[in-house]
Formats: sequence, C-alpha cells, structure tokens
Amino acid sequence: MMRYLHTMLRVADPEAAIRFFTLLSLKETRRMENQAGRYTLIYLAADEDFRGDGEQGDAEVELTYNWPPEDGSAAETYTGGRNFGHLAYGVDDIYETCARLQAGGVTINRPPRDGYMAFVRSPDGISIELLQKGEHMAPAEPWASMPNTGAW
Repeated sequence: MMRYLHTMLRVADPEAAIRFFTLLSLKETRRMENQAGRYTLIYLAADEDFRGDGEQGDAEVELTYNWPPEDGSAAETYTGGRNFGHLAYGVDDIYETCARLQAGGVTINRPPRDGYMAFVRSPDGISIELLQKGEHMAPAEPWASMPNTGAW
C-alpha cells in the first residue's frame, strides 16, 4: 500500500511563500532547520489535512529554503522548474516497492540503503521520493551497497 505524503517546492523567500500559502488557507504544521545542511523545511497542510501543530498532516506542501552560502556569494536561484522538488509517498515495504519498480524497468536513483528512503524518476523526469512507513527497516542487500544512479 502507498499513501501520498507531500510535494516539495524550493523557495527563495520563505516568509513570502508562507504568506501566499496562508492566503490559500494552508496552515504551518511543523518546521525543521538543519544547520549542517544549511536548509529549512516548512510543512503546510490544508484544513482537512491538518492534524495539529507539530503533527504531520495527511497531505502537505514542503517548502525547502536553502540558506545562502556562508562565504557571502549569491544565493541559489531556481529556473526551468528547478523550484519543484519531488512527490513523496509512504510505502508499507520500501524494499518490496523498489524491487517491484526495478523489475518493471525503473532505475532506482537513490537506493534505500538506510531502510527508509529511496528516489526514482518518472518517464518525464519527475523525482519521486519513497519513504518507509513507520520505523526504518534494517539495512539489506542488494540495497545497502547499491550506489546512487543519475540525479534524483
């Protein structure tokens, strides 16, 4: 089984993006800052998907803000659809899902080495994130030693 989780959008001005999505009646569910990776993730959900502050909504928009470089150079700009990140789905068994996709001719761009996350691409190049529902599965071969392939 699979459940839709979120769509990721890269934003240049998180506060402007939040104002826009608030006008669409979305509410912020939670926010995560990653100092090492230099980014902020802001999740928003529509009223019917909102489960409360700090709780993952049933379906969300993930706003990703990549912080400007520490060296003072210009922040990244997004052109040609680069601001669209990926679709995300929760799956019951990450390994079975990836094996089924691979058997169907799909390249596993980012294998689930951690027993939790994988990325594939649609025939049109749309990035799809697959996330193990619940706890991470134990690392298993062939996934644990499989390298990334292409972009994801």
